[in-house]
Formats: sequence, C-alpha cells, structure tokens
Amino acid sequence: MTTVLPDTGVGPLLRDWREQRRISQLELALRADSSARHISFIETGRARPSEDMVLRLAEQLDVPVRERNALLVVAGYAPRYAQTSLDDPAMASLRESIDRLLTAYEPYPALVVDGTYGVVAANRGIALLLEGVPEKLLAPPVNAMRLTLHPEGLAPRIVNLPEWRADLLAQMDRQIARGRAAVLGGLSAAGAGPPRPARGGGAPRAAGSDGTGPERAAAFALPMLLEHGGRVLSFVSSIATFNTPMDVTVAELAIETFLPADRETAAYLHAHVPS
Repeated sequence: MTTVLPDTGVGPLLRDWREQRRISQLELALRADSSARHISFIETGRARPSEDMVLRLAEQLDVPVRERNALLVVAGYAPRYAQTSLDDPAMASLRESIDRLLTAYEPYPALVVDGTYGVVAANRGIALLLEGVPEKLLAPPVNAMRLTLHPEGLAPRIVNLPEWRADLLAQMDRQIARGRAAVLGGLSAAGAGPPRPARGGGAPRAAGSDGTGPERAAAFALPMLLEHGGRVLSFVSSIATFNTPMDVTVAELAIETFLPADRETAAYLHAHVPS
C-alpha cells in the first residue's frame, strides 16, 4: 500500500523552485552532486534533507537569499543569512560607498532600490527628472515603480509609455516569480492600466536640435523617452546587484543607472544638473 504524504514541508517548496527554473530532477541532482532518486525523495517528503543539502539545492536553483532562509526554517533549521537594517552602524561603510557611487555617476541619473523597489538613495540626476512630480509621491517611503507608473508621476511624461511600462511589468513579474508576490502583486496590478490617450498639440522637441535624436538612438536596447523642459531625453537603464551577498538586505539592493542614449541627452544633463 502506498502512503500519500501531505503536500507540506520543504520538499514541495524545493520542487516548486525547480519547476520554476524548468530543471529536471536529474539535472538538479547532477548540479548538486546528488542523485535523481534522492531529489525525488526530498520533494515527496520521503527523505529529510540536511541543512547543507537545502543550501546546496537552493544555490543551484538560484533561490534568493531571503527565500533560502525560509526554506531552512521550514526544513527545521535556523536561518543562515542575517537581515541588517541599512541604518545599522555595521552598514555605514556600505552606505558611504553607495553615496560615493551615486555622486560619481552625476550628472547622469542613478538610484538604489530595495527588493520591493523602495528608493534607498538617489542622486541629483534623478532629482532633475522628478521636477514637477507632486510632493505626495515623493514623501517617504518612495517607491520607484509607483513613481514611474503613477498617472501623476513620470508616466504622463514618458513618450513611449506602453513599451516602457510593459518592460517594467515584465521585470516585476520576474521578481514575483522569485518569491515576492505578496509585496509586489499590488504594484503590478496598479501599473497595468490602459495606455494613456494620445497627446493633443505638437510633440515636444527632442534633446537634439534636429528632433531626431532619441527616436533613433539606442537601437541596442529599449530606451526610456522622457519629456523634460520641452525636450525629449533618451535613456537606457542598467541594473547592478551585489555579488555573493551574505545579508538579506544587501542581497535585495539594486543599483539602477540611466545612461544617456544620445549626445544631446548627455549635453542636456551636463548643463542642468548642478556640479
């Protein structure tokens, strides 16, 4: 007689992560120096994985650090990774390094966000782009995704909003798949409204004098075309994270920089961001 075990415990959670990553039991076993039979026993609850095995499987499945702690707790072990507030004195050197990095990137916009897109720090390039945004959206805690997609935020000034919004929502969907559904689901729904109506009147000038700069720039990546001061600025964003973090807070930080996609946008920033 076959015993049917309840779908609880760390095994089903590891199975869910494996299926999200579209990895077979055999492939995961090879990566984790185990056997497909043992992986199957773990996933069905017939075998209790050791603490080392939970961490090894989580690493091979690219499970975020926060969720690795959750897997350990469900498996009956203590969390491995600390979660230190950025206000903690132990984080002073990190905060200073972040501030130096953001300042060094000026006049180009750059900011640091946490795992739910909460703005941790931003430079004066970002402040320039946010001119005219209502104070209620800039009052702490500021959320970068909400600030971008809100109808009173940057959304009305993003010329290619449907394309840019689709890219942001796809990015958020990837975050939700990585285990942040409870926090990010509301943001995703809020940003999924219908495209804005077409503007009346003439289009604003591009950053360049010929009006062709942003629309033809950045063929290698989707640019964000943003109105500012009667011009259209063109940016390509890049996101960097910390390598091999040992703290949940640090693991979830992301540094997003906005690279001018044409010379005209670069010149505009140099002329308008205080040095």
